[in-house]
Amino acid sequence: MTRAIRIAGFSGYLGDRRSAFAEAVAGDPCDVLIGDYLAEFTLAMLAARHRSDPSKGFVEYFLDQLRPHLATLAERGTRVVVNAGGFNPAGLADAVRALIDEAGVRLRVAHVEGDNVLCALDDLQAAGHPLQSLDSGAPLTDWGVRPIAANAYLGGWGIAAALREGADIVVCGRVTDASLTVGPAAWWHGWRNTDWDELAAAVVAGHIIECGPQAVGGNFSGFTQVPGMVAPGFPVAEIAADGTAIITKHARDGGMVTVDTVTAQLVYEIQGPRYLNPDVTAHLDTVRLRQIGPDRVELSGTTGSPPPPTTKVAVFAPIGHQFVSTLYATGLDIDEKVALIRAQAEALLDGADAELDVSALGTAAEDPERQWDATVQVRIMATAAERAPLEKLAEGLGGLFLSSIPGFYTDSAARQSGTPKPRIDYWPSLLAMDAVPHEAVLDDGTRIQIAPPPATEQPAQPAHPEPEPNPAGETRRVPLGRIAHARSGDKGGNSNVGLWVDDPKAWPWLRGLLSTEELRRLMPEAKDLEIVRHEFPNLRAVHFVLRGLLGTGGSSNLRVDPIGKAVGEFLRARHVEVPVELLDGP
Repeated sequence: MTRAIRIAGFSGYLGDRRSAFAEAVAGDPCDVLIGDYLAEFTLAMLAARHRSDPSKGFVEYFLDQLRPHLATLAERGTRVVVNAGGFNPAGLADAVRALIDEAGVRLRVAHVEGDNVLCALDDLQAAGHPLQSLDSGAPLTDWGVRPIAANAYLGGWGIAAALREGADIVVCGRVTDASLTVGPAAWWHGWRNTDWDELAAAVVAGHIIECGPQAVGGNFSGFTQVPGMVAPGFPVAEIAADGTAIITKHARDGGMVTVDTVTAQLVYEIQGPRYLNPDVTAHLDTVRLRQIGPDRVELSGTTGSPPPPTTKVAVFAPIGHQFVSTLYATGLDIDEKVALIRAQAEALLDGADAELDVSALGTAAEDPERQWDATVQVRIMATAAERAPLEKLAEGLGGLFLSSIPGFYTDSAARQSGTPKPRIDYWPSLLAMDAVPHEAVLDDGTRIQIAPPPATEQPAQPAHPEPEPNPAGETRRVPLGRIAHARSGDKGGNSNVGLWVDDPKAWPWLRGLLSTEELRRLMPEAKDLEIVRHEFPNLRAVHFVLRGLLGTGGSSNLRVDPIGKAVGEFLRARHVEVPVELLDGP
């Protein structure tokens, strides 16, 4: 049996800490370094760059990250796998080869392509493969706008093939985030494409390390107990041949790896216990976590089944323009001040076909000691098909300093950047996997065709009945966050949130408390939404999907928290009745 492969992450999104690649090279020895750059909205931005300059469309700063370390990578035999290729993986692969030639080292570069199906949309329609909305099932033709990007999510076998053929650096476009881990693990251990449990375990490990420092204490609700939070490190996954994995980190770096920090990432941006990938469906409710040492958490028990017959396609299109500005209301009569600002903004739009949101953020304190204790931020956002009414709104807001609320002012930096910007909408859809080309392209031009999965199944998320109410007893009303952790995120227009407890004695209480009805009470904003509830007993977690909370996606909704990152922290701030025996201290 081969030893476990050590895979280290160094990027969780486009814009993540740019020094992380150097940190990973300087950290503990690893076999493969992976970088995830592509959030759902990132490809739309890269598509615009590619349209203006066909030689671009990839993450250009990856080249700056890579350049100083090429000799070290060649000396150590460390592989690098990234999805920084974005809209142009072939272009980035060529750019990396130019760096290698300049450095005078011997490294081979391959790329994976086939995810970009934009130009094939009409042909797919004609061939009986129309794209359908992941949410409504409606055909793409009902959208009524012309897409600028359409990228299918690919699995990990193109990466595995490139590594098997000797590639040292593999550049990808829109593979799934977990594929960056699945591909190297499958290559290293020689897995077959029907090794469902092993592949599922690699998907879970990949899901945990794909978002950089989040598995090491970043964005963790228990952050006050995490050392080195000024710059938490990046995670490492040690994946054995049977799929058992250990999540750890570089010893020199800040942060920590515990069952709770790993749980936080496990419940992040999922849609339920069945985690769908192009290579396998991972059963998250079978995962077991165990602390086996400082900064070492073991993942075991993961099971998998064949993947669905379709893969997701991220489609983006421009749908007009948007404008955002921030000003401040201070002191007394806050509601009346916000109402006046809203009325003035509406008047400036002058009946234009536009959508307007004016939100007051925070509450002014009574008898404040500082001016800022009495200050509320007022955020104005408007969208319209045409730019002109938004330009009129922007100009008009700048003319209200002497004719609006008392104490009217705006942030000077915000005034300098407050101009209308293009608005991009997101349309997640599904496409049959056998209609998606998937190829690994080697440095000599050889193309390796990746076959669709040998078997598929249409999975269904398991249903969990609503819990019985907790039995009566002595309780104390405290913030939910006194006893529970939470992590929330987004998948298109849906927000998800997982809440869990680290104390086994508290699990029956949490499960009994968090019914769908109770969630609607805790979060009135979601009272009219479809809510899907799941339980993860092994994690002592309850998980909810709030369908439509984010509109059609973070790129186009008007929420101040557009991708639901703070939903979990809001819920933790809500007060609930907790049994006194579960509380420490008064």
